[in-house]
Amino acid sequence: MDAGHTCSIEPLTFTTPLGLTAHTKAEEFRQHHFPPAKATQVYLNTLAVYAVAVYLKYRDFETDWEHSDSYDPIMQGLMNVADLVVLDYGNLECRPVLPTASVMEIPEEVWTERIGYVAVELNESLREAKLLGFVETATQKELPLCQLRSLAELPAHISQFQPLQSQPNSVNLSKWIHNIFDSGWETLEVLFDSSPSGLVFNFRQSSATHIERGKLLKLEPVGEQVALLVGLTPTKHSEIDISIRVYPVGTQTQLPQHLQLRLFDETSTLVMQAEARGSESLEFQFSGEPGESFGVKVTLGVFSITENFII
Repeated sequence: MDAGHTCSIEPLTFTTPLGLTAHTKAEEFRQHHFPPAKATQVYLNTLAVYAVAVYLKYRDFETDWEHSDSYDPIMQGLMNVADLVVLDYGNLECRPVLPTASVMEIPEEVWTERIGYVAVELNESLREAKLLGFVETATQKELPLCQLRSLAELPAHISQFQPLQSQPNSVNLSKWIHNIFDSGWETLEVLFDSSPSGLVFNFRQSSATHIERGKLLKLEPVGEQVALLVGLTPTKHSEIDISIRVYPVGTQTQLPQHLQLRLFDETSTLVMQAEARGSESLEFQFSGEPGESFGVKVTLGVFSITENFII
């Protein structure tokens, strides 16, 4: 036997049947996608997520599949995604593995914003799923199954993450119009040490009624800092035009490669998202009316900061 090609993981696995409920949901999502390859991909991803949700419930973790990207037909079409929100901890990626496979495929688009990657073996009839193990991070598209950590370690791995910071206190943007600003929101001159780049100054509008403030976001675990800028321009129709931008600070001229900016409406539904990919800034523009609320989430790796606003 060639020892160079042998390895083993702890034998602990978790097996669950995939019954009518699992297949009904998988078929419902499959119907949204017409290319056969994408439809099959979504079907298998759905079964894998379902199996992990069953396991986590058994281990007393609460999940929120409905607010995961894998539950959104639009995101399913844009990405090869099989994530599951574990409440208070983050997103766990659930990758389907066929019985004959020796590797777990991890698409590059899900290498960030995950607290782990679970390998879920689906049997030939798709009537049973077996959780084989997991890895903490992803740096390659194909991970040999023999490199998985034991499933026995997954609960402790999830629990080590600090609960995601929730910030229920919303920034009241209507007060900004009356020159009342929340703590931490500075002028661009203060935020950028009196010498912001020309790029940032382009953020300013010529309108005399335009208001702008910025806040420094410290992504501590990964040692990065960025500036979140918010601009307001009241209109004649009671609406307020709003600009959200993220810029690098200090000596950095580009945002971190995998930094993501997301915008959520008052029902926590994702309405806009963008990823830096080496760009100088990220920007959202939209309009809102007094009383409406929204949230802005900046994410890098498994760390995220959310700012909530009310107009």
